[in-house]
Amino acid sequence: MLPSSLLAGAPLAGALLLAMSVPAAAGMGLDRYRWKSRVLVIAAEAGDPRAAAQEEIAAAAGRGMRERDLVVVRAIGQGREATALRRRLGLPATGFRAVLVGKDGGAKLDAAEPIPAERLFSTIDAMPMRREEAAGRRN
Repeated sequence: MLPSSLLAGAPLAGALLLAMSVPAAAGMGLDRYRWKSRVLVIAAEAGDPRAAAQEEIAAAAGRGMRERDLVVVRAIGQGREATALRRRLGLPATGFRAVLVGKDGGAKLDAAEPIPAERLFSTIDAMPMRREEAAGRRN
């Protein structure tokens, strides 16, 4: 969840991020996104400032995220779903990780610090599927 101070300062961006974010506790696995959306998984312990920073990056980059079919899934804490998601992605049980998962379900980028939007977008834009999508949208 975003701090209330962030939401107060940027209500539209905060609302957008909340709409795009799906907590791991929702019981939905990554399979529901396969071939539909790319996923930025934010895995962290509750209160980790790096998770908040990654969420702020995603909120500020809302338009670019929508254009690239990129959604956010949170695996925060040690709950059952968060643990299962970490295990599926081969992540450590604790600490912060940000993982970009492609539409094919494979991890494309994995970082121990928040990933800047520019890096997320350049990684996605280099993918063959994204190039096809972008070409199709221009025609």
